[in-house]
Amino acid sequence: MAQIGDWPALVVGLTGGIASGKSLAAQHFADLGVDVIDTDVLAREVVAPGSEGLERIRVAFGEGVMAPDGGLDRAAMRQRVFGDPDERHRLEAITHPLIEGALRSRLQQAHSAYAVVVVPLLLERGWDRFTHRVAVVDCPVAEQRRRLTERDGTPPAEVERILASQLGRDERNAQADDVLINDGSPDALREQVERLDDRYRRIALAS
Repeated sequence: MAQIGDWPALVVGLTGGIASGKSLAAQHFADLGVDVIDTDVLAREVVAPGSEGLERIRVAFGEGVMAPDGGLDRAAMRQRVFGDPDERHRLEAITHPLIEGALRSRLQQAHSAYAVVVVPLLLERGWDRFTHRVAVVDCPVAEQRRRLTERDGTPPAEVERILASQLGRDERNAQADDVLINDGSPDALREQVERLDDRYRRIALAS
């Protein structure tokens, strides 16, 4: 992808399966002075109370997805769309253009040598079209299950539904330009991020 407008010369899409360690890797990049844009944060911002996105969701899905405080009832919304492709597509038709607009704005404001965009479903939803490279945080599926059940208390049946909705480990890694292995200590992941940071700065300088 060529540089677009005032975007950084290099935009890296950071992704990985659930509980793979994306947030930790993203924090390591941020600690190195890299502008990190998390689309999960943008997704919350575009449906914040009083926003256009929240009002459009209320009109489309009804008061059943609204919380008593006037915000979005995220649990009710997840239950509404999970496993129902039509409902999910209807929600995404509202939120994705708003998230995309927010992402474009944040990229235009980025000042670091390169930027990292964190997208859980980067490859599944085609958000890699906004990036020059894809970096995957990878860990064994058994470790994902352990983190979700033991650490987060997610019921096993829900864990399996979530894993089934994402690309398989091998398929995701095959589409990556760079793979960060997160099956050890946080320091081991940080060292890998530091090596990628050096490479990305050299790529951006040469662009």
